Amino acid sequence: MNRIIRDHSSTTSAGRPVNLSRRGFLGAAAGALVLGFDLPGTKAVAQGAAPVAKAPNVAAFLEIRPDSTILLRSPFIEGGQGISTALAQIVGEELDADPATFVVECAPPGADYLVVGGARFTGGSFSVRASYATMRRVGASARQMLLQAAAARWRVPADSLSTEPGRVRHAASNRTLAYGELAADAAKLPVPETVALRPEKDFRWIGKPFARLDARDKSTGKVSYGIDLKVDGMLQAAVQHAPRRGQEPGAFANEAEVKAMPGVHSIHRLAGAVAVVAERWWYARRAVETLKVTWTEPAAGAQGVVPANFSSEGRKAQLAAMPGPGFDAEKVGDVTAGLAGAGRVITASYDAPYLVHGQLEPPSAIARWNADGTLDLWLPNQAPEMFQAAAAKVAGITPDKVKLHSPPLGGFFGRHFVYPPANPFPQVIQLAKAVGRPVKVIWSREEEFSRDAMRPLGFARFKGGLDKDGIPVAIEAEAVGDGPLARWFGRKPDTADSSAVEGIAEKPYAIPHRRVAHVLVEDPNVLGFWRSVGHSMNDFFYETFFDELADAGRQDPYQLRLRLLADKPRHKTLLEAVGELSGGWKRGPFTAADGSKRARGVAMASPFGSEVATIAEVSLKDGAVRVHDVWVAIDPGRIVNPAIIESQVNSAVALGLSSALLEEIVFVDGAPQARNFDAYPILPPDRMPRVHVRIVESGAPMGGIGEPGLPGVPPAVANAVAALTGQRVRSLPLSKVKFEEAAGRT
Repeated sequence: MNRIIRDHSSTTSAGRPVNLSRRGFLGAAAGALVLGFDLPGTKAVAQGAAPVAKAPNVAAFLEIRPDSTILLRSPFIEGGQGISTALAQIVGEELDADPATFVVECAPPGADYLVVGGARFTGGSFSVRASYATMRRVGASARQMLLQAAAARWRVPADSLSTEPGRVRHAASNRTLAYGELAADAAKLPVPETVALRPEKDFRWIGKPFARLDARDKSTGKVSYGIDLKVDGMLQAAVQHAPRRGQEPGAFANEAEVKAMPGVHSIHRLAGAVAVVAERWWYARRAVETLKVTWTEPAAGAQGVVPANFSSEGRKAQLAAMPGPGFDAEKVGDVTAGLAGAGRVITASYDAPYLVHGQLEPPSAIARWNADGTLDLWLPNQAPEMFQAAAAKVAGITPDKVKLHSPPLGGFFGRHFVYPPANPFPQVIQLAKAVGRPVKVIWSREEEFSRDAMRPLGFARFKGGLDKDGIPVAIEAEAVGDGPLARWFGRKPDTADSSAVEGIAEKPYAIPHRRVAHVLVEDPNVLGFWRSVGHSMNDFFYETFFDELADAGRQDPYQLRLRLLADKPRHKTLLEAVGELSGGWKRGPFTAADGSKRARGVAMASPFGSEVATIAEVSLKDGAVRVHDVWVAIDPGRIVNPAIIESQVNSAVALGLSSALLEEIVFVDGAPQARNFDAYPILPPDRMPRVHVRIVESGAPMGGIGEPGLPGVPPAVANAVAALTGQRVRSLPLSKVKFEEAAGRT
């Protein structure tokens, strides 16, 4: 992997570490040094809620035990993205402890862990960049306290001591002490007000490849995911949801027959669903699928209803017919005058379908009501405090009475945010209370497909004005539809939902007149965050339209991008880097060594604080698109683990390509037609291209990693297909079209 490293420096404010050793934390070993940190301005997530007080029984972030083992309680959820390893590298760097010696587990809910702007969630490619400065200070503070403890024991000046991984050394006497031997003494010391951080030139682990801490346990089956968990005395439940959202269960035609089936404990009506509780999940599933239910129509004015005549095609037509102007998200110059004065105006409309998350692990949850009125909940999630509050509301108890356990995620992609209508936790809480025993609910693949919180169907229309030389001088875009951000965090009147326009607004190109707006058309479906959220389709809309403008103006799309990025050195450098990585830009069509005709497409994206440039090379096989290579240059500002970055980019390319070529949820008569992977194809291994990654570390503020590699893939592929075939496709997925090589193109 190639890397361009540039000198940089930056400062980030963070909470001051505090010594938590004497608070009596649950699970802390006697004599352990336990550190957390004091976060200024910590507040509750819920609107109007009182500030959250520091919880007295929340375990510490960092625990150095007498046997020198190091436990790091992470505020973030590990779902395969490498957060645990990155945090161990950051803390280990300043603590001077080998990250390989760390055990990292997810911290329970608590005010100490609200590290993302006074909240806590794993998403938005935010975890490492949100906690980087604080975690460094935690590690440095612990190291300083260990040095002070050793100085007191040996009765020598602290500045005569140094550390090596896991030990304090006194060079003059050649004495050493393991961190564990000093932990009890260090725990009695106050946390230093200020600490010196290691100079970046001396970094041993930050910025270097480091093997994933969880790789061995995952590859040997030792990791327990939510679907693997068991609780003593547990019953299991399966559900059957109504064909459409909003319908409710009525009469059962064969209740006695189902109750008599093997292992069945009981049958239950739930909101929009029925459940069977049984001794084993397979018994429960067979029984609930046998149950014949009459589904009643929703009452007038009911919430969360998908109309019986709802369809994807109808939704698309609705969005296309909805006039603007919408709510402005970006307004630069005078787009009306710019378009009026242009030598040529190009118009186009684009759309992208509903998508499910399609995670490997189906949703599950376990609930156990306790004799004291508290509730234990084992639930895959990416926002523990938010889920704790939501579960408490369902249970009718206060959040402090909900003990939430957060297992590793068997798939991420935004599926595990708080979507109560798309999650089994409300069902399992009610079932456990009804039967008086712990209950585990697992949704079958079919129920998951029918009730997933989906990426919304997207639609955008564009106008672009070219001057006499074919250079864009004005662009107007209206994103029509709905977005998940306002859905779950509150809609502001007369304001664009940023998740509906991200990837279209604030593009870096020097086009003097620009307007981007959001035309709100509420979606009846439950909407969710999908990997890279609005960027996943909006960058396809914008970057393919950019190529349409280039073609109309007889400009090479790569060179036109370079021209319009002349005053944006970070973006220009990145575009040049991906061109160099690909062996030099050539659009084509051209004949490859194997005799196939190929072409390349390029795209830029600016998701989640990072910058990305992507080039894809394609050919056709039996009328379908075949992608051979994808080159990605990514600038996340600064990095922790380049190996994880490369892995995440590869993963993002796979998902981006899958969405571009294959994935689509189609609604007919109010219901999604795909109920399993047989009707919802995802990218198979033999269609995965070679992926080449270059990391450009510019020194800008740290950006995200998990999502930025995705948005450039669909437009780069679509632009390559247009170059190869002369056919511009404005609707995803590309599998809807049978392509032919354009006559005369070589």
